[in-house]
Amino acid sequence: MNDFPAFMKTPANAISSESQSKGIEGWVYDGLDGKQMAYWKCNVAGMSNEHVHDYDEYFVVVQGVYTLILDAQKIPVRAGEEYFIPQGLPHGGEFIAGTRTIHCFGGKRANRA
Repeated sequence: MNDFPAFMKTPANAISSESQSKGIEGWVYDGLDGKQMAYWKCNVAGMSNEHVHDYDEYFVVVQGVYTLILDAQKIPVRAGEEYFIPQGLPHGGEFIAGTRTIHCFGGKRANRA
């Protein structure tokens, strides 16, 4: 597959452009306890600037490569691989066009469009 199924990409769950990098499409679901699950499709190559969350983050790469940047160290996370980022750890990343990821956040990360 090169895309998420249509039922996962409903406009009601689309992430606002202010909550994601340019050229990225994303959708978010909220848990009753304030946690979120989001998934992104990178239509272009790009980068996520360094940032910090006050909650944990877990993600898995479904397709492509997301290169995590921690303390200037680059860690490629490829399709089928996962990574856990503890709260408070500064991180950023680089992605190639066609990369798809699924993220679980221990708090509210994304706003809807």
